Amino acid sequence: MKAKRIIWVLVIIAVINSMGFGIIIPLLYPYGKKFGVTEQTIGLLTAAYSIAQFFATPVLGSLSDRFGRKPILVISLIGTCASFIVFGLANSIVVLFAARILDGLTGGNISVAQAMVSDISSPQERAKNFGILGSAFGFGFVIGPAIGGVLSRYGMQVPFFFAAGIAIVGVLLTIFFLKETNQRNTGESSADAHKFNFVSLYTVLKKPVIGTAIFTGFLLTMAQFTMLIGFQTFSVDQLKLNPTQIGLFYGGFGISGILMQMLVPAVKKVISSQAVILLISTLFCLGMMVLAGFATGLVLFAISVGIYGLFNGLRNPMLNAIIADHNEGNQKGEVMGINQSYASIGQTLGPVTAGLITAISIHSVFFLSSLYILIALLFSIRLIAKEKQS
Repeated sequence: MKAKRIIWVLVIIAVINSMGFGIIIPLLYPYGKKFGVTEQTIGLLTAAYSIAQFFATPVLGSLSDRFGRKPILVISLIGTCASFIVFGLANSIVVLFAARILDGLTGGNISVAQAMVSDISSPQERAKNFGILGSAFGFGFVIGPAIGGVLSRYGMQVPFFFAAGIAIVGVLLTIFFLKETNQRNTGESSADAHKFNFVSLYTVLKKPVIGTAIFTGFLLTMAQFTMLIGFQTFSVDQLKLNPTQIGLFYGGFGISGILMQMLVPAVKKVISSQAVILLISTLFCLGMMVLAGFATGLVLFAISVGIYGLFNGLRNPMLNAIIADHNEGNQKGEVMGINQSYASIGQTLGPVTAGLITAISIHSVFFLSSLYILIALLFSIRLIAKEKQS
């Protein structure tokens, strides 16, 4: 009962956190234009968050291993709140970058929440619980942009202050309703306690199962964010959709992934191996991305993107469960943080490489995404072999 309560408190916090993030993402460019943000610098502004998160998230995860998940989650949520306030009060492009970097440096919310799920879940329940948490984050991302669009009617700064307000709600929920889950090492601050070293960003990849899972997740994340650039350009230039139609289209893509994450328990009843589920879902994603590359009209494109979104929803629950199953030591938070670090770099490299290849054609973006998925498919096969060996 206690574990279920913690899960549902984390679900509420995840919705609040991702909704706040989703609220501001569509507004970064129009809001930043008055400070000199251009089509080129918006990419840098977005990348600033991911790069800061790459270095900070594993450190926060390691600190949560030593001092507990709850205080680190509170600190990261306060940092998110502060970054939204700074962004809303910005008077120059430098302040905008400072706000995004601050959010990235304190952006350990996801990895700490994942570590908490790992703490309280049995191996049989992990995939299901990670699916529930993933659905919560996905739901927040889907409804966030819509809320941001409505609030922007009352002023471009209003959504940022609203996002700061709901981050504070997350802080209060964490303080008063969330129980500490890392009882083993809470308060351990002696010289013998494990301390994070940035070399771990490389050495963790040498771990047979965990390293393969993290790198597979990096490739699939990069493929998804490559596809999103193609999704936007194809919808505007080829399909001639208006912003409202694109928003609804994207919302449908997000909801398909959420639905699949909610179906994780049913999928696990049919196929017990998480690595096999990952392989099958990756194979479907590959087929649908190739199909999207050949699409010329709305129907075929919608079908391929919709089915891709459905099976892509299985990625994070399966990978997180595999990583947690093979990481039973006192470094759960650190390893989850490293996993999130590589995901953040994938979120950066995907759009960058997609932007470069659009010079060839709009369709080439989907084939580039297919290439990343194909490589991930090969690593998925390797992951099954490594799991059997372990």
